[in-house]
Amino acid sequence: MLDSRRNILLACALSALAGYVDAIGFLHLGGLFVSFMSGNSTRMGVSLAEGQWASALESLGLIVLFVIGAAAGSLIVLGRGVNRQPRVLLVEALLLGAAALAYAFDQSNVAVAAIVLAMGLENAVFQIHGGGGLGLTYVTGALVKVGQLAAVALTGGARWGWTSNLLLWAALVAGSLCGASVYHWINLAAIWFAAGSALALSAIVAVTVHR
Repeated sequence: MLDSRRNILLACALSALAGYVDAIGFLHLGGLFVSFMSGNSTRMGVSLAEGQWASALESLGLIVLFVIGAAAGSLIVLGRGVNRQPRVLLVEALLLGAAALAYAFDQSNVAVAAIVLAMGLENAVFQIHGGGGLGLTYVTGALVKVGQLAAVALTGGARWGWTSNLLLWAALVAGSLCGASVYHWINLAAIWFAAGSALALSAIVAVTVHR
């Protein structure tokens, strides 16, 4: 999927967006994630072991919302018609905009729910023919690929095949840095910038698809 400059740039932009949003969610939720469900799953297991039922339920709720968002994104991709990537991004932008509005009306729980749905949905952008998509809101897989493709390079394979996955990781870290900085400035209203970015990406992708 990272087989062209266009796809690499789009994937990095979306990874940065995910990092931005996840940093905001992490700070707002006090250590839980809106896009990194492995972390939430570990937190849920630890909470269950310690008998912290409310904390475990909160983690489970985030996981369920993320899965629903991923399913919604897949339904868009598997539907009929063209411009599926822009439509996924447009729905993501609308969900993030709804989250920002909910926060403006003092509905933080609704805002968080919309954010988690948006993050799950984003992972369908590179889903092809009903198969698995490229993970954009988490980079564990990308880092595994960096190691594997670096080994391939060391044994005579493609010399720079690992760099695109490293860029995904770097984009998420850069996005997280920006998200944390803006959250400390304007709290959850920082999601407005994420919504605007997703909307812009939807428009850009729609134009490049037609070209």
